[in-house]
Amino acid sequence: MTLPRQELLVGAHVSIAGGIEKAIARGEEIGATAIQVFTRNASRWQARPLSTDAVAAFRAARKDSKIAYVAAHDSYLINLASPDPELRDKSIAAFADELERCALLGITDLVMHPGAHMGQGTAAGLSTLVESFQRIFSAAPAEVRVLVENTAGQGTSLGARFEELASILERLPQGNLAICLDTCHAFAAGYDLSSVEGYAAMMAEFERLIGVEQLALFHLNDSKKPLGSRVDRHEHVGRGLIGPAGFAALMQDERFAGVAKIIETPSGDAHCDDLANLALLRQLAEGKARRS
Repeated sequence: MTLPRQELLVGAHVSIAGGIEKAIARGEEIGATAIQVFTRNASRWQARPLSTDAVAAFRAARKDSKIAYVAAHDSYLINLASPDPELRDKSIAAFADELERCALLGITDLVMHPGAHMGQGTAAGLSTLVESFQRIFSAAPAEVRVLVENTAGQGTSLGARFEELASILERLPQGNLAICLDTCHAFAAGYDLSSVEGYAAMMAEFERLIGVEQLALFHLNDSKKPLGSRVDRHEHVGRGLIGPAGFAALMQDERFAGVAKIIETPSGDAHCDDLANLALLRQLAEGKARRS
């Protein structure tokens, strides 16, 4: 069964340059029905508080928009699994701030990377991460859900294997948690979703360990690097080593018809690459594009 175009929640990570409210218009420029944003500069620890005017402008722009889904992504500096007490405390404070910013803006999903164990080992890193989350959730806004994103496993990054993601969710029953699945990261971590059969096998493993009902968002990125490389390098949809067949299988999977799908690749001149990627995803969903 193919999915009608109007039902698809597809879009891109868009810039907030000049004001976070401008992200909505940028999403509309590429015909997005879903977008992802940063709520602050992702490369700095310090962030200006959101002004009342900025919050009001963002909420108004979203209310008048056809964009039905908005997620935020946290700062890349945050490492809730760090064994360094100073960096960990700094990360906890920054992530708590991210949650509060989302609550102010009415953004109900915040994507985060599980962090890196920095040499303490996977088991210890996961325990540190869980302890950090326990501190955060004791005072977190209930309306904001945390989406733990799988990683490529680069360096000492946690979350490359579904077993690790399952462990995080199981150990935090008090948390408002779900999963964001990045296709490039999964491929680089060793999950071969480049064929219909490979995609089915990956999702069967996800269902066995976590449950597909826990999958709340997709990052649809192709991979520049080989299967199992553990190197995170995004490529435009269908132009990398995953290729169109795997994306077609995902886009036509009825279980995820209502789950938003976001691309995270360079937009190109006049958004040409965003437009091409989103057009291809819609064609794949409708069964109108080449699958292999």
